[in-house]
Amino acid sequence: MLPLEGLLVVGLEQAVSAPHCTRQLADLGARVIKIESPTGDFCRYYDDAVGEVSAYFAWANRGKESVVLDLKSPDDRAVLERILAAADVLVQNLAPGAAERLGVDAAGATGRHPRLIAVDISGYGTGGERERSRAYDLLVQSEGGSCAITGTAGNPAKPGVPFVDVGTGMTAATAILAAVIDRGRTGRGTAITIGMFDVVTDWVSWALHQAAATGTDPVPVGMASPLVAPYGAYRTADDQTIVLGTTSDAEWRRLCNDLLGMPELVADPRYAMNADRVARRAELDEHVGAWAASCTFAEASAAAEAAGIGWGRYNTPTEVLHHSELERRGRWATTAAPGRTFRSLRPAADSDSWSWQAGAVPALGEHTDAVRAEFADVASGN
Repeated sequence: MLPLEGLLVVGLEQAVSAPHCTRQLADLGARVIKIESPTGDFCRYYDDAVGEVSAYFAWANRGKESVVLDLKSPDDRAVLERILAAADVLVQNLAPGAAERLGVDAAGATGRHPRLIAVDISGYGTGGERERSRAYDLLVQSEGGSCAITGTAGNPAKPGVPFVDVGTGMTAATAILAAVIDRGRTGRGTAITIGMFDVVTDWVSWALHQAAATGTDPVPVGMASPLVAPYGAYRTADDQTIVLGTTSDAEWRRLCNDLLGMPELVADPRYAMNADRVARRAELDEHVGAWAASCTFAEASAAAEAAGIGWGRYNTPTEVLHHSELERRGRWATTAAPGRTFRSLRPAADSDSWSWQAGAVPALGEHTDAVRAEFADVASGN
């Protein structure tokens, strides 16, 4: 038995942030009813990489039931209200103003159903000038400073992972679990609001603290860290890339003594502190780069492991598909999707208390008739 079995979640959701939140709840055993318009979540159609749905949709929507409702129709609104009367959680990230017009914003929904835990996800939260602005991952990452600390100097970049979408979904899921515990004590639900802008500014707070303390912005350094050095990606003799570096003075000493064979660097006062090493990053990268270029990847990684230096291999997604860590540890699960089966990754949190099975990715409206029939006679109001 999974820990959230018996919890009924309704997702008025689209794109990534809210669907990623409810997928986490589904992975933990919650029943998730995804309400879609007659045309469906637009994320379904980004591509057709996974049978009849996009790679994004397959990622964020396994284990859910798809129910098509036209919320402009009074009859379908009544169906939704009957479902909410029985639900534990509502998560919505509709376009700005849409939820309020439909009465399914968190405050409105919990006003009618006091035991409901309802979450509004928006771009900029409530109370600010941009409360009604549309917001997507790239836009909010740009607005919140994330792109400015990614890439290289003069060449900002959006991280490949839509981490504001993902971070918002994680924040929402955490808040929901806390609210479930609180409801167990008080018997009351709650209305929760989450702004994507608040998530990104929280996640880049280290950069905000550094800018406030120094009066300067962190300089993006590509596949390195602006905070520690040496730390980056280095090409090996067999044309592979090893990623390694130091995060403490102890690691710095091990890297110089045991990996590079250059104890004189430890004794050099120019590199005494991490801040000194960051200021002389280019010099240190030359030393580490020369060492890496003299080794094969296998030799370099073995030497780093023996020296107690963290290391990794730069991989493409195609290479990660066949990564030995995922294969040996059984991280892949066969998952059904409209038109095909595919491999999806198991939830990252393992437990010896429950057994997980991959839920299917639903076809548009696949569960509409069954859910309509199930909730036909449910009285409104918790």
